[in-house]
Amino acid sequence: MKKYILSLAVLSLLYTKTEACAWSDPDYEYFNLFTQSIIKDKSYLPFLHSYSTRFYTDFKASQIPDENIDAWKKFFNNQLNYAETDYLVNKMNINDLNALKKGTPTNQLLIKLGAGFYQKYSEAIDYLIEAKYLEPYMRINYVESPDSFYYGGPQNAKNATQLDYSKTIAALTSLYNAAKNPEIKQRYGYQLVRFNHYTRNYDAAAQAFKTYVEPIRLKGAPYIMALDQLAGAQRGLGMNSDANWNFFQVFKDSRSRKESAFVSMKLSDTASFNNILKRAGTNEEKNMAYFLLGYEDFNNPIPIMEKMFDINPDSEILKLMAVRSINELERSYLPIYYYNNNDNNSAVQTNSNKNSDQSKAETAEEPKKEELSFWQKIVRFFKRLFGIKDKTPEEAKADQSDAELLDNPDRIPVFTKNNYWYDEKTKDFLDDLEKFTNKTKEKSKDEYWQIADAYLKFLKKEYKESTEILNDIQTSNPEYQEQIKRMKVLNDIVSQPKIDAEYEDHLMKDYAEYFVDKPEPKKDSTENNNYDYYGAVPSTKDFLKDVLANRYFLQGEDGKSFLMNNTLSDLQYNPNSNLVKSVEEFYRKPNKTQFEEQIIAKNINSVGNIDAFFAVIYGDRAMRQADFEKAKSYYAKAQSFTGIPRSEWNYDANKQTPLNMLLMFIMVSAIFRIWFSDIMFGRVTKVLRMKVWKQMIIHHSLLLNRR
Repeated sequence: MKKYILSLAVLSLLYTKTEACAWSDPDYEYFNLFTQSIIKDKSYLPFLHSYSTRFYTDFKASQIPDENIDAWKKFFNNQLNYAETDYLVNKMNINDLNALKKGTPTNQLLIKLGAGFYQKYSEAIDYLIEAKYLEPYMRINYVESPDSFYYGGPQNAKNATQLDYSKTIAALTSLYNAAKNPEIKQRYGYQLVRFNHYTRNYDAAAQAFKTYVEPIRLKGAPYIMALDQLAGAQRGLGMNSDANWNFFQVFKDSRSRKESAFVSMKLSDTASFNNILKRAGTNEEKNMAYFLLGYEDFNNPIPIMEKMFDINPDSEILKLMAVRSINELERSYLPIYYYNNNDNNSAVQTNSNKNSDQSKAETAEEPKKEELSFWQKIVRFFKRLFGIKDKTPEEAKADQSDAELLDNPDRIPVFTKNNYWYDEKTKDFLDDLEKFTNKTKEKSKDEYWQIADAYLKFLKKEYKESTEILNDIQTSNPEYQEQIKRMKVLNDIVSQPKIDAEYEDHLMKDYAEYFVDKPEPKKDSTENNNYDYYGAVPSTKDFLKDVLANRYFLQGEDGKSFLMNNTLSDLQYNPNSNLVKSVEEFYRKPNKTQFEEQIIAKNINSVGNIDAFFAVIYGDRAMRQADFEKAKSYYAKAQSFTGIPRSEWNYDANKQTPLNMLLMFIMVSAIFRIWFSDIMFGRVTKVLRMKVWKQMIIHHSLLLNRR
């Protein structure tokens, strides 16, 4: 029933204050339709919007190449590709490099490079041999403090203090002096700074940077890595402002070290940001500083983005701020569950701080009497005169005009405050962000801003304007093209006033890929097959199915609404009578459309004999109401009912398998349904309760014995 509840949520759910549970993941609680990762500079991917983790992690590590590997690749004159270079630098055994030095290589990659490779790059190979020797020790020694809690540090891990300090410094200094290539020389300087840092000789580390790194006028990967170590040493010396500034430089100039540099900055107060902003000399540095401020304080990002726009409207990091802002709005406009506000009948949640007595009093207020116009009074008079009955709610829903359907306040998407602790101060800054993107797209040459503007208009339900913007975009960027294609589909489907048979045919003809289930792709043997606790992240397909469920519900087609996201067997869980009737009507409907047959009716799953299943549902309801004669008549039609097949997730087989104890589960669930309705609704007396239980147990026992 859970997805039917979603369809009804904007009308029937009462909001109650809850907090996020340990098993709940906020990044799975909304439809992420605007792909955050379409930003061009992939080094900022960890800083996309996420509430589940400290940094965004839904990307492949290969999307952010390590500048150090790129530097080595270039140094070796591109004889190796990126993966081969990474293997040589980070993974190859030191013995393989020593064998190469001796002229007897056994590693296939080194053999492929040829006999003259060492002679040509001897300084680089000698450096890598020294670096691989040092690497296992290159971590700071753990010193437990009085404030240490539980964690005692790794007991057997190597650290820099296990090397002879004097001999190591002497060896690295000698190698530095002997090196002729400036880049290799600077790399030895980096090792000197790092070794002193990790042995907690912070002053020596700072001096080594000035002596061995700075004099070589190179600002590439070795310099960035050495600067990172210098900042760590400055932190150890208590030079926090200098440490923050140098970590800031690493954040700005590095691709693969942005995340660690950000963490190391420790920007815990406004003064820390102000110190960086004061030292920022270039526009790029100022924009970076404003980003850091906006990243940490994200209730309304527009003021910070305005400052960044004034500096450089084409800034890539400004796009990052915009995509984070859009994602923040998506969490309020596209949640998988909406919470109804009883005070104003909107989808926005009630104020959790509101006095409960006050809420009750407001709820108890008498509804205002409907004011009828003169013409309405005349119509009502003649209806009564000729005995014309008013339409039932279901008939009224079915006869709504397109304008009435489009104006329905419960037509998703609508803004709603999310039900999480982090969302107490959520603001709807959609209008402000739309004004900003509209202004920026006029200044920037990147099509990103046009796409963003079109998407914000989609959230505002301005579908025609959104589609017009998308049609005017000319781009060769494949990620942009995919986003544009998806948004055109969204605009078409979400803007449709009523989903009728003709439009269902259009869905199957043009958008079948968003509704038809595809076979699971075969996994590579190297892929992780661990069970995903949360399942798949809500997708565009899931959103469109929820939209259609919402539309069918607003049209009065409850059965189709239910079956968009639920199976027939879900009706067994304390169902609504009108819903059961609507589902049965759809089941018996002749000449279903292709969409109804392939997308909706496929959820009419295995319940044995379907006619008998409906009879059991109606009979159970009659039993709950203590109408035994009516229940008996329904049960008489259910003699062929054999029970609903149950299944469970088998972790060993990694698939659904039949559930053991099938008959016991069905009997227990039957008893529980009666008990629950009795306790919750007080429908039967104590004497009748015992009769109901007895009759129910006998009935289900008879049916189950037929198995």
